[in-house]
Amino acid sequence: MTAHPRAPSPTTFRAATAPPKEMEASVQRVIRATKDHSKFFEDAIPLIASENLLSPYGKELLISDLHSRYAEGLPGERYYEGNQWVDEIENECLSLARRLFRCNFADVRPISGTVANLAVLKAMTEPGSTIGSCRLADGAHISSASFGAFGLRGVKPVHYAFDTARMQLDVDATKKILLQERPKVCLFGLSLFLFPFPLGELQETLKEIGALGWYDGAHVLGLIGGGQFQDPLHEGCSVLSASTHKTLPGPQHGILLGQTEDADLVKKLQSAAFPGVTSNHHLNAMAALSVALAEHLAFGEEYARQTVANARALGQALSDRGFDVLCSDQGFTRSHTLAVRVEREGGGEPCSKLLVEAGIVTNKNLLPGDKSPKHPQGVRLGTPEVTRLGMKEREMERIAELFDLLLHRGKSAAEVREAARELKREFRTLQYCFGAGEPAYKYYDLVSRSS
Repeated sequence: MTAHPRAPSPTTFRAATAPPKEMEASVQRVIRATKDHSKFFEDAIPLIASENLLSPYGKELLISDLHSRYAEGLPGERYYEGNQWVDEIENECLSLARRLFRCNFADVRPISGTVANLAVLKAMTEPGSTIGSCRLADGAHISSASFGAFGLRGVKPVHYAFDTARMQLDVDATKKILLQERPKVCLFGLSLFLFPFPLGELQETLKEIGALGWYDGAHVLGLIGGGQFQDPLHEGCSVLSASTHKTLPGPQHGILLGQTEDADLVKKLQSAAFPGVTSNHHLNAMAALSVALAEHLAFGEEYARQTVANARALGQALSDRGFDVLCSDQGFTRSHTLAVRVEREGGGEPCSKLLVEAGIVTNKNLLPGDKSPKHPQGVRLGTPEVTRLGMKEREMERIAELFDLLLHRGKSAAEVREAARELKREFRTLQYCFGAGEPAYKYYDLVSRSS
């Protein structure tokens, strides 16, 4: 028989160790990479629809002592001591959220948009429940897929009819599906979010089947708060879930909002947030979210309006240069996002890789008709970050010209990267926030001793 080695006893086990100088060198490599990352974005044209920049006040709160603390439960009902100031912060954050979104319920404990979605699923569904949603190929977020949050909760999706030419629900066909399938909850939300949902046209059907309306506003939260999109909580949806760092220029965090007199639903949502899907709720990010909400109450209408105007202007400028921007007959978009079919230019993945070599940051994206998420024919563009930096319609023309030079006129990535850097040189400070004019990509060198 083969003898098996004996496991070391607790008295002989030694923890892994390494020389301090070696580990300090490792830390320095991480710091250098972080600096390189910041420098890249300082010079680049950032067009990721799901990214934005946090204000100086928000950044300062992220590195505060709040980062090190726990505050399980609701304000005044904590399981840890030392939370009296956390309670003050959270109550302020909740008040600002209710004011901005004109609602009577808010919970700021989810730590991301997907975690907020999980909380809604826990509160409003049971395993085996049917739930209405869009397909991934029609622009839905991965959390509504069987391999995402839907699968984790064990719900069964019922997919709406979608008009791919308009990038919008086919209302009549969707009504028939809802009446036949009778889902318990109907989710309205997209990751490729070009136009508002026709919520008003579906309300009578939702009432007839007794379905609760749920809106995933992660991408368009800042547009909703700025009054430049639809207002789902006042168009029939009971609950709005979202992340807080896209068109709302806040920290990476999550939020639940509601306009409801249903005390049982509120209780279920609060219980789902904690202890359901979160423990500690990242207090530093919650404090930074308070800043973002206050800034949006002060500057959000102007910022959201310019964000949408920039997206529409960029769509027109790209279309004028021969790019296949979806929904040209509808003004391309009513949000911050554009979808561009780049099959003629080589496909979504090759184009996005070539663009980033040229200092233009986008992402490949599924479009209707695509079969593979790894090799789609589209790229997704967004204007939240460039707007945050002060760019307006004339800069969208210049960005479209960079696309044309690279993808149509054969200029090298190096040539276009230099042109992108020259454009970006004028737009490196934050706007629409307290502390406007501060460097957007500043690295606060608190730790590094390297040059």
